[in-house]
Amino acid sequence: MIKLFRSTSINGASDKVWSLIRGFNGLPKWHPGIVRSELEPGHAEQEVGAIRVLTLGDGGTVVERLLAVSDLEHSYTYAIISAPFPVSNYVATLRVLPITDGQRTYVEWTAEFDTPADKEEEMRQLVGDDVFQAGFDALKKHF
Repeated sequence: MIKLFRSTSINGASDKVWSLIRGFNGLPKWHPGIVRSELEPGHAEQEVGAIRVLTLGDGGTVVERLLAVSDLEHSYTYAIISAPFPVSNYVATLRVLPITDGQRTYVEWTAEFDTPADKEEEMRQLVGDDVFQAGFDALKKHF
């Protein structure tokens, strides 16, 4: 099992950062790798069990399920149901915390997943750099 952890600090108040990234269906608003996000019918955006279908820049789709969300802890956890890349048992959490020294925010994104041994390095780069870090870089530009 691969365990990834990425974090960053953003020049902006944590409530504003959380407000932007909070929506389970809102990735296209801030993540450059996501062209479109559509919720499957039957669930509200912040309802545990909601399923989103993400369209990637290359046209591929990733289907994810919301497992937990907390406005108190400014976090949500989701699982990948299907993806065009070789991961299984994928669970990730995105969390936002205030940095009390100034109007800054600490953001962390973690994931655990399985992948074939010959794909481990490729998937570490894809998830850690192309997904997590790319999202952080876009958030920094936004704020």
